[in-house]
Amino acid sequence: MNASELIQTVLIYALPVLFAITVHEAAHGYAARYFGDPTAAMLGRITLNPIKHIDPIGTILMPLLLYFSTSGAFLFGYAKPVPVNFGNLRNPKRDMIWVALAGPASNFFQAILWAIVLVVLVTTNTHERFFLEMSRAGIMVNLVMWAFNLFPLPPLDGGRILAGLLPTKMAMTFSRIEPFGFFIVLALVVFGIVGTIWLRPLMDMGYTVINWIITPLVALLR
Repeated sequence: MNASELIQTVLIYALPVLFAITVHEAAHGYAARYFGDPTAAMLGRITLNPIKHIDPIGTILMPLLLYFSTSGAFLFGYAKPVPVNFGNLRNPKRDMIWVALAGPASNFFQAILWAIVLVVLVTTNTHERFFLEMSRAGIMVNLVMWAFNLFPLPPLDGGRILAGLLPTKMAMTFSRIEPFGFFIVLALVVFGIVGTIWLRPLMDMGYTVINWIITPLVALLR
């Protein structure tokens, strides 16, 4: 990939990625406030300002290093987590599930929006490759974030959802994995386990659901 292609690729993905991580983290904060914890709101994290959610290492440095070191074959990153004091939630065990689910749900909703944009562009005979590719990138990036964050291991959202569903004693034991969870998940990603048994099947399902949702729109615009 030459310099011009690299710049174009970065520009195509920049907006979808910024929206994906920003809305994801803001959704966690909004859900936490709704269920009784104002921590994120007081720290100004319920915002669509991406600067508030960007982690210099996890959002910028790590993805770039991995992209160049693997020639684009492997990409991983994370945003600055929204602080949530689960003890402030009205029903901590139950409400933790909804707070954790809010982030991935926001990504799936964004994937649907990008799919609608793509349908409108195609059906109106817009042939500008940049916007078509950006729409496809928006769908893919958000489905990756949706599926990956639902992986049932803390500190990912799926791990918190599972902890909220387990009986209290089992949930406490399971939550002890969290300090090591990031490294476990990273190892599973590197060895292709997460991609094979989780990401690909879930993303295939996501694409199927989105196609089902936008089919009436496609028929209407034809």
